[in-house]
Amino acid sequence: MSSVWCLFSHPKDVGITSAMSRTTFFEVKILDAKTKEQLCFLDKVEPYSTTGDIKILFHKSYPQWYPARQALKLDPKEKSLRDDEVLQNLPVGTSATFYFRDLGPQFGWTMVFLAECVGALLTYLLFYFRVPYIYSHRFVSTSSPHPVVPLACACHSFHYGKRLIETIFVHRFSHGTMPLRTIIRNCAYYWGFSAWLAYYINHPLYTPPSYGDLQVHYALVLFAMCEIGNFSIHLTLNNLRGDGSRGRRFPVPTKNPFTWLFYFVSCPNYTYEVGSWVSFSIMTQCLPVALYTSLGFLQMTIWAKGKHRAYSREFKDYPANRTAIIPLVL
Repeated sequence: MSSVWCLFSHPKDVGITSAMSRTTFFEVKILDAKTKEQLCFLDKVEPYSTTGDIKILFHKSYPQWYPARQALKLDPKEKSLRDDEVLQNLPVGTSATFYFRDLGPQFGWTMVFLAECVGALLTYLLFYFRVPYIYSHRFVSTSSPHPVVPLACACHSFHYGKRLIETIFVHRFSHGTMPLRTIIRNCAYYWGFSAWLAYYINHPLYTPPSYGDLQVHYALVLFAMCEIGNFSIHLTLNNLRGDGSRGRRFPVPTKNPFTWLFYFVSCPNYTYEVGSWVSFSIMTQCLPVALYTSLGFLQMTIWAKGKHRAYSREFKDYPANRTAIIPLVL
């Protein structure tokens, strides 16, 4: 890769006369993180420029590396800098050196969620309708004699259908992106587990739950309540982000009873999500569903604890009685 000498001044310093003489500008070198080869030199960068501003200037010389695809570091072995970090606040002198790494093709979160949910939904339906080559040819296009099987399909379809609606109409995504390799990994996880669950639940030899309709009906009620609760929390979070009249606030319960879980946990959306899959496990009495629920609980616990710590650090008046995901426990 050939080195490019690109001289850029921050756009704001155009037309500045006397102020320029009083401002200490920065010189920024951008090197390849692997080869240490200089890729770009930015002259007269204003001290209050952010990492995001530097990415935009770098993008002018390398159009193929749009800002979301760039990772800038102060050291090749350190973590990437956030886009909102200010140049003059970084531990660098007036001559700063950044190391660039290409993150690869990036995709928006809306596309990521759509890919995950649509794939999981369609994969399950392939097994439910018993398309050829999945089960024995004797069972092609036949329906299961157990009522829980179509009910499970309806619940699974409703869950991912709700997530699709939320992705399009409810969730507010920032400009964050996800690399292609991560999307492939996530889709493999959701689609693969969806296929695994569907294979056993829709198998011709599937046996219904031990306690029959009573177990199924109680689990269905719990599933419906958790799905409504999850949707209510997402609406509350969406309204909180959409309120531009006030500064950043932490979420609090509203008049909706399903949001009262905010009195006890920081991330009730994850609590309800886990509850939905626990009820689905009870409804189907299927070991792969229970395993999927356990893995999902572990991952959501990590996310919830991280969010809980962030709330506690940011807000001095954050309720001390809240836990991350399970009231009074975790």
